[in-house]
Amino acid sequence: GGVDGFGPVIPEPNEPVFHGEWERRVLALTLAMARPGGWNIDMSRFAREDRSPAEYLSKSYYQIWLAGLERLMHERGLVMPDEVEAGRVLYPPKAGVPVLAPGDVEGMLRRGAPTEREATSTPLFAIGDRVRAKNIHPEGHVRLPRYVRGHVGVVELLHGAHVFADSNARGDGENPQQLYTVRFTGRELWGDRADPASIISVDAWESYLERAE
Repeated sequence: GGVDGFGPVIPEPNEPVFHGEWERRVLALTLAMARPGGWNIDMSRFAREDRSPAEYLSKSYYQIWLAGLERLMHERGLVMPDEVEAGRVLYPPKAGVPVLAPGDVEGMLRRGAPTEREATSTPLFAIGDRVRAKNIHPEGHVRLPRYVRGHVGVVELLHGAHVFADSNARGDGENPQQLYTVRFTGRELWGDRADPASIISVDAWESYLERAE
């Protein structure tokens, strides 16, 4: 919902965390397989989003997660496409692969994966500054929503330096950057059709932004 031609976004009252047991398993498998697979959260996100619009927009949320997991595992030689098709192991397991033991799950989840890092530069922008989201279209993973690109907003929060998702997804290192929350009005993003009271806040790394005149 919310994409042209796909109808409006319709909230589901009292929506459950999972709509079926298979969704719970997909989430668990994606988290558990990160240890043997050696991927990070940004690689995982890119594996889910890097597919044709027809495929992406026709799949449900956890169908996309499953497709991303299959790609990540195949790229690392952990599973072959015919094994996915058969739904069972057809070849000997890859040697020397670390696994997430059941007893380690709770500790891993509680530990999480913090992305804040020590800053090596001072922020270019301050709270209250007017900034423009750059109209960029890089190849690969990017966390700047398409609908804010080229539009002007106001910095409302500074978060310090955080792992830069774009380079982390490529395996090019964390390259921490200053991270901001930028507030946009609905009218700025969508024109007069938008609710005049609507406000959209977006987290954006410094390289996504430029000072607005």
